[in-house]
Amino acid sequence: MRRASLLSLAVLLLACDKSSDAPAADTKAPEASADAKPAAKPDTKADKPAETPAEGEQAAVGKPAPDFTLPDLAGQDVKLSSFRGKTVVLEWFNPNCPFVNNAHAEGSLKTMAKDETAQGVVWLAINSGAPGKQGHGVEANTVGAKTFALEHPILLDESGTVGRSYGAQKTPHVYLIDGAGTLVYRGAIDNAPFGEVDGGGALVNYLAGALAELRGGKPITTAETPPYGCTVKYGS
Repeated sequence: MRRASLLSLAVLLLACDKSSDAPAADTKAPEASADAKPAAKPDTKADKPAETPAEGEQAAVGKPAPDFTLPDLAGQDVKLSSFRGKTVVLEWFNPNCPFVNNAHAEGSLKTMAKDETAQGVVWLAINSGAPGKQGHGVEANTVGAKTFALEHPILLDESGTVGRSYGAQKTPHVYLIDGAGTLVYRGAIDNAPFGEVDGGGALVNYLAGALAELRGGKPITTAETPPYGCTVKYGS
């Protein structure tokens, strides 16, 4: 990696950990690699119900997605299993993360949630940041929702229990669940962490590809990719 890119990366990572009450300002980011290897193809058919995961079971592609109940910004509980029969996207969210800012301001997430919900997809953003951490709380997330014109729910997972059960590592980190409640994709949104593909290759939106294959009744070609972004701000 070039010296300039290394310096930019250091600045970006510092921004990931900086506390702020408003979405991060637009920041130029380095080229970064997000090459992915196809994972085993899970059963994506939604005509057979998924079993309920045992208590403490971790999320895994091809297995039932762990159920949860979390409050939205208005304090109303949202339960994952209430959407059984529908395709669900979970997006780990932090309104102050520069990667999240870029993805929603000019990247792959700029209109994706709105476009997908118009087609019947349920899109849930989850913030697993602990109290006192960057991007935590109703106020910061309300500002983020307004800034990015988000119409889908943002759920607060202050204990980090749900995030840890899904193995959420980064913001953004996305998960796709089919109508049977099976996790069929998890990882990065695309191969361009800050809108730039390493080496100048073509942009690949992994989540969009998985959604298209799911709609077509096809196995998910790339079911798991390495996530990129800021670390999820879990508590101790």
